[in-house]
Amino acid sequence: MQRPDAGREPILLLRSARAGTLATADGGQPFASLITPATAPDGSVLMLLSGLSEHTRHLLADPRCAVMVQGAQDGPNVQTAPRLTVLGEAVRETDAALKARWVALHPYAAFYAGFDDFTLWRVRPRGGSYIGGFARAFRLSEAQLTPDPAHVEAVAGAEASIVAHCNDDHPEALEAIAAGTGLQAGPWRMVACDVDGFDLVLDEVVRRIAWPAPVDGGNAVRAGLVHLAGAARNAAKTSAGPGEPTPV
Repeated sequence: MQRPDAGREPILLLRSARAGTLATADGGQPFASLITPATAPDGSVLMLLSGLSEHTRHLLADPRCAVMVQGAQDGPNVQTAPRLTVLGEAVRETDAALKARWVALHPYAAFYAGFDDFTLWRVRPRGGSYIGGFARAFRLSEAQLTPDPAHVEAVAGAEASIVAHCNDDHPEALEAIAAGTGLQAGPWRMVACDVDGFDLVLDEVVRRIAWPAPVDGGNAVRAGLVHLAGAARNAAKTSAGPGEPTPV
């Protein structure tokens, strides 16, 4: 069965993915390899690839590729796992801010990200397919995988100040949001945000939190954070029950 619109599911899956499969071609022979993706503010897939890897050699000869990411399965049947395949062409990316973003979302890789043989690559989605579970198959257009450019620019322009403000002035709100989404307790810090959500890090653990709805600028980001923090605190009060102390 095919439906015309998969909603936000494919985008949210791609934004949260920290491992995936890169499909390239070696003289016509398909080749698949493990990658550790992140996403740029505009939804492009970012990959830090070694120049010694076979897939890098393939992309230099033919930039056409596909990237597949997968979510958690529901029960023992792995086919219940949602998965997204993004089609596009890979190009080398020289923007230092995007490389810093990739490293922030893969903090364990910081020690080798600066090696000379590692290069950031970018795949702008040109289409794809999404399987959301049994009998939920969708073909996706470039427009369905690409957020509004004006909204991307507005949020990206405010991102640095938003991240700094949240970490410096509202760490308790971030911790409440983390706890409200089932994450372990600790001093979580925001490292990135975009039109679809934001990323928290604790040591080398990174987790993605989605906005209740896509945002279009700094004011909408603030409203989204207030909503998430309020919902998390209300849930904590409810779980504490009457007569029991409420977690701070």
